This record gives sequence, C-alpha cells and structure tokens, in this order.
Amino acid sequence: MDLSLLFKGFVIGFSIAAPVGPIGVLCIRRTLAQGRTTGLLSGLGAATADAVYGCIAGFGLTFISAFLLEQQLWLTLFGGAFLCYLGLKTLLAQPASQAALAKSNGLIGAYASTFFLTLTNPATILSFMAIFAGLGLVGAGGDYLAATILVFGVFIGSALWWLALSGGVSLFRARVDARGLRWVNRLSGVIIGGFGLLVLLSLLR
Repeated sequence: MDLSLLFKGFVIGFSIAAPVGPIGVLCIRRTLAQGRTTGLLSGLGAATADAVYGCIAGFGLTFISAFLLEQQLWLTLFGGAFLCYLGLKTLLAQPASQAALAKSNGLIGAYASTFFLTLTNPATILSFMAIFAGLGLVGAGGDYLAATILVFGVFIGSALWWLALSGGVSLFRARVDARGLRWVNRLSGVIIGGFGLLVLLSLLR
C-alpha cells in the first residue's frame, strides 16, 4: 500500500470537511439534542458523499462529473430548499420531543439526510478535481489501486473530522438544559435556514 497516497487522501478529506458550514451546524445540533452517535452518523453521511466525489475525481470519471454539473441548477435548488426545510424544522423543534424524534427517525435517517444534502452540491466535485489535478492525482494515472487508496484516505480524513467534532461537542451535552437546547435549536435553525436562502439566492445570479 502506498502510504503517501493514503496520507494525501487523508489531508484532502480532512481539509474539505473541516470548514464549518450547514452540515457542521447540523452535526453540532444533533449531537447536543440526540447524542454523539447521531451527530457522528450525520457527519459520516457527509464523509461518504465526499468519498463519492473523490471517486469521481480519483478514477477520472469525467462523464459523471459532467452530468452532475449539467444538473447543477436542479441539485442546487433541491439542496437549498432542503436546507430551508431543515432550518425551519430545527427552529420549531421542542427540546422535550428530541429523544422521541431520534428514535422515530433512526440513525439511518441522520446518515442519509446529510449524505444526500452533501451530494446536492455538485460544485464540490470541482474542489476535488482542482486539488487532485494540482497534486497530479486526477485519474491516478490509470492505476485503480492507487485511486482506491486515495479515496479511502479521503473518507478516513473526513470521517476523523466528524468524529472529533461530535466527540468534542458531546462533552458539553450534559451542561445543556432544556432552556439551553431551545436556544441551540433556534440558533441552529436560523443558521441552517440562512445557508439555504443563500444557496437559493445564488441561483438568481
């Protein structure tokens, strides 16, 4: 195994996951409201989507990237609307219902929602392709083993960030009472919904 490729993939995955955006806010809020496992799985959904985009760039699957970019308008519209929906839902959520909500939706729902939400931003593929091209890794020179190692590194790097974030936030969970959680819901809802509005407004430009 080429450890240098694994390390490069790790750095790429960690770097792309680390900036706190709507997924980060959602992960923080779910960790505080529903526990570390739900928060972690929310992050792993995003990490899996990052790995998918890493596969497209690493294996040189230009026909898939071209298709995604062609559908960028509809994917962006769906992603922005979904963020607005999540923001409103989070804003109106009551602390007393959080435990029941976590059980009814399940951990799979937490994972799937962030996976599909991350995939609705096809411009992310441009980030991966730019980074991979800059490192001379696009298509991995036809070496599928090398591409697989690279993508695995991307997933590990991204997943480690979400593990660190959910683990760190969970340390404060016991200190957040019902009143504090209500404000977490309100603040998170406004931020997530704000991201959604920005995404939708970007379509007007």
